[in-house]
Amino acid sequence: MELRQLRSLTTLVEQNFNVSRTAEKLNLVQPAISQHLKQLENELGVPLFQRHGKRLIGLSQSGKEVLHYARKILSAAASLTAIGTEHQQQNHGVLRIGATHTQARYVLPAAIHRFRQIYPDVEIQLHQGTPEQLVNMAIKDHVDLAICTEALDKSAELSFKTIYHWNRCLIAPQQHPILQHKQITLKQLCEHPLITYIFGFTGRGNLNQTFKQASLQPQIALSAADTDVIKTYVREGLGIGIIAGLAFNESEDHDLQQRDLSHLFPWETTKIAYLNDKYLRTFQRRFIELFQQETQWISTKNSEQK
Repeated sequence: MELRQLRSLTTLVEQNFNVSRTAEKLNLVQPAISQHLKQLENELGVPLFQRHGKRLIGLSQSGKEVLHYARKILSAAASLTAIGTEHQQQNHGVLRIGATHTQARYVLPAAIHRFRQIYPDVEIQLHQGTPEQLVNMAIKDHVDLAICTEALDKSAELSFKTIYHWNRCLIAPQQHPILQHKQITLKQLCEHPLITYIFGFTGRGNLNQTFKQASLQPQIALSAADTDVIKTYVREGLGIGIIAGLAFNESEDHDLQQRDLSHLFPWETTKIAYLNDKYLRTFQRRFIELFQQETQWISTKNSEQK
């Protein structure tokens, strides 16, 4: 059994069983991929694939089990390589970060700026996606660190650290009638069209559940994954917005007013995760420390609101 055989298997699955794309991804010819897969099946003595004629269409049950361990083996091999690289080029390399838009746009810049000052020779690759996509990226070792609120703690294949807690705020154009209320209620929110995050992003599940428990039905006019998109449509008068409180910037959003909503909704937790047993290089561990330090202001501000 060889690593190249396992790599062909995992890449084939990621490329939806398309041998041509798998070969292109691995810079190999198609016959080489087919040979790797055949050799792996012959060596293990079990069928790994579901077939339609000569075409591969899925994994057998045995194939699913083999895939699980193949990823672990490839991850371990990558960790061994990282150990060697760490001793030869401690301050050089690539840091691959996966994050949602809110994290990438509003929280990460300060930590990345400090990191670049310490490690100018480390390339930072910033990948954006949904929480589910970020989990998959981390499991497949396509990113070193994944950062978001949802999903990371639900995968047994990932280790995670809690970074900070946050809640929501209302945003509305200046002079909007809802801003006349000193402390806004759920019922008052339901009297206006709302613009907020799509389900699966930035605490939308808990937001829906809060209204449901109060037997209220909000008027969702528009939902988006991008906080800046939500702000745009609030400015267009489509409705009032509910966003992460940390995403409101008084200098940039001077044409809007915000109101704290932490008395209405449960607190959310942002986490950073990485693959179990992954060898983290010194600069990767250092980034986690910097990210925790640079988000202390969020925790301090929120502890005053609780």
